[in-house]
Amino acid sequence: MSPRRPPRRALPTSTPAAQGVNASGIEAFLDALEAAPGIEPHSLMILRHDHVVAAGWWAPYTPDRVHLLYSLSKSFTAAAAGFAVAEGLIGLDDPVISYFPEFASDITDPRSRAMLVRHVASMSSGHDEETHERALALDRDEPVRGFLLLPPDGDPGTVFAYNQPTTYTLAAILQRVTGQSLTEYLRPRLLDPLGIEEVAWTRDRAGRELGFSGLHATTEAIARFGLLHLRDGVWEGERLLPEGWVAEASRVHIETADATMADWRNGYGLQFWRSRHGYRGDGAYGQYCLVLPEQDAVVAMTSESEDMQEVLDLVWEHLTPAFEPGPSAGRQARDAALAERLARLSLPSAPGKPAPPDRTEAWAGAEFGADAAEDGALRPGSTVEVSSDGDGWCLTLVEEGDRLELPLGPGGWAVAEEPVPVAVSAGWTDADTLVADLLFLETPHHLVVTCSLTDRTCTARWRTQPLHARRLRSLKAPRGSS
Repeated sequence: MSPRRPPRRALPTSTPAAQGVNASGIEAFLDALEAAPGIEPHSLMILRHDHVVAAGWWAPYTPDRVHLLYSLSKSFTAAAAGFAVAEGLIGLDDPVISYFPEFASDITDPRSRAMLVRHVASMSSGHDEETHERALALDRDEPVRGFLLLPPDGDPGTVFAYNQPTTYTLAAILQRVTGQSLTEYLRPRLLDPLGIEEVAWTRDRAGRELGFSGLHATTEAIARFGLLHLRDGVWEGERLLPEGWVAEASRVHIETADATMADWRNGYGLQFWRSRHGYRGDGAYGQYCLVLPEQDAVVAMTSESEDMQEVLDLVWEHLTPAFEPGPSAGRQARDAALAERLARLSLPSAPGKPAPPDRTEAWAGAEFGADAAEDGALRPGSTVEVSSDGDGWCLTLVEEGDRLELPLGPGGWAVAEEPVPVAVSAGWTDADTLVADLLFLETPHHLVVTCSLTDRTCTARWRTQPLHARRLRSLKAPRGSS
């Protein structure tokens, strides 16, 4: 029986004006996000002076829904490292190989043997590029060994490369010395004190939580985590993170001036990026925890975006100027308009008609071969079925014997929770074509399925490709790890 978790306290809320935030700037940010063709916002929370001044979720996303954070997971791994350092379980200046003595005879390269914990924590292992695939090719069952078998290109501590096996190795060390998963270790130290309830972390074939990716958490969890860092590791008067750890994790440990994007050139800390303003944890396709000490603010955001720099550009253009020195009077109407807008955010639904024009009998029971699936979205041999029970339509994806049955609502988004949370919006764009937009609600990802009655085939394409390759029914939080 798991120990009883403490009651969760709601974050304090306030109007933007009362905390010195101009609601017009937030509205301009929302306008810019929704106008940008390469950005689909899913959620946004803005905190100033310890208060939530704006929060919104674009339906069908909801506040209680966990979301895949991708590399924002790394910053939570850094917090675990901070606790382990304070408890004397690891040392930042310990050689990495000292935690894996069984590999000592295999790892002969002097640079690999000189690699320290602080180097893998700061992406400065000495490798000059991503090594993930090469490490797995050398040892898929033990990626740490595969990584350590790859000789660094330069001395550790002198070369930056955004390199997943470095964080994986840090996470492996933590799980080895604690005898727990990252989630189990963080639960009493971080998650419960912050009031973070459900989280789930993807594991690899070795049974380890990945560390570098795979954490699923709510937007509010991101906001609470950011606020903890803004307050130097203190939460409601109690020190959680060790004194000095936030400063250590957020300072520049390795230069990144050669990066191609402006907010990636400001240096890297311990699983945090320095930004043009403040610092951040971030994850693929637009998952952000922005900590802005100069503005005394936190911005938490989830989204689906191919251009992560554009999101940050919009933050600096619209949000940072909205943080003013003090409270403002006479802005009640603007604050109320913003609150109303945040309450009715939604993603656009698929175009087309809710029923096939003049072809109902032909579509009912139709089956479509999916061999033309693009970018591996569906496994070869998969099929798609369209059916009607008289009250509505249903789309069923059949992948290697698994059936994913999805109701098609009469308009907007229809949500199915099992076997995987999916929101579906679909429409017939003409008598022979059905386009269905499948939004996997615990991820940033859309799958667009187009069925053609003319040749009984369908295509499936990802709007953004999931980075952890797996079957459709696996695109959800791995329950049981929280």
